[in-house]
Amino acid sequence: MRGVAALVCSGAVAVSLVLAGCTGEGGTRGEDKGSAAPSGSGGAEDVGEPSQRARAALRPPRSVAALGDSITRGFHVCEPLADCPEKSWSTGTSEDVDSLARRLLDKPSGHTWNFARSGAQVADLPVQTGEAIVHRPDLVTVLIGANDACTESTAAMTPVADFRTAVADSLDRLERDLPRTQVYVSSVPSLLRLWEVGRDGVVARQIWSLGDVCQSMLADPTDLGTSATGRREEVEDRVVEFNAVLEEECGRHPLCVYDGGAAFRYDFTSGHLSRWDSFHPDEEGQNVLAEIAYRKLREAR
Repeated sequence: MRGVAALVCSGAVAVSLVLAGCTGEGGTRGEDKGSAAPSGSGGAEDVGEPSQRARAALRPPRSVAALGDSITRGFHVCEPLADCPEKSWSTGTSEDVDSLARRLLDKPSGHTWNFARSGAQVADLPVQTGEAIVHRPDLVTVLIGANDACTESTAAMTPVADFRTAVADSLDRLERDLPRTQVYVSSVPSLLRLWEVGRDGVVARQIWSLGDVCQSMLADPTDLGTSATGRREEVEDRVVEFNAVLEEECGRHPLCVYDGGAAFRYDFTSGHLSRWDSFHPDEEGQNVLAEIAYRKLREAR
């Protein structure tokens, strides 16, 4: 989220996120490749045997498309002020990040698409969804929402109703146009955790004081007064509301898996954040998001 998203590690999001035991080439990879296809969640179709459509989707994904913001674009991971999608938690192909695609696909290169955009808000999600549908991926990941809470002021945060409309429209379209495609939705990482991690760091405070990074949460980071505390709580409450929407809307679709708030609850540290802005996930943060996603997809299966 250029100006959004600490690892939550925008959350929202998502996430989304997301994040451990995640840097090695072995362990969760290899013989288990492709085993994370979910059997569905939510709704009457979960009673008894899975529906015919859900059973048909129980196959290893051969392609992955990513939707979201600068977290998923790998902003600030390789160099300052630049996207680095090859190190994205979702579709990355670099060996430096054990991405979801590298864990699930035999040949990630050429079978992944990253439609996330740095600075994206949830209003951009329907457009990204349309771009993904063209390629008919087997798995779509969604981490969106941090930029909807990370704004210049609390008054500029995206209303929850608008957030729900964009998420619902996107997930409905994915199910309608790609009825066998699996969807993974990450929660938005905790922005309050981001402030807690960086508020005592001289470098983080200097960067945040420039006014370009998540001012709704990070403005005046050393101010512990009633007004500043209330502002931060309002932002975090909005992230919680966004995550509730993500969970509810994902639960309406049998092939959608929500991370259960794992990215939001993850106690990331400064070691998971970019040294250039103390905000975006670095390689370790991206690995955490990938590990959460892989684990949640396996649990759903």
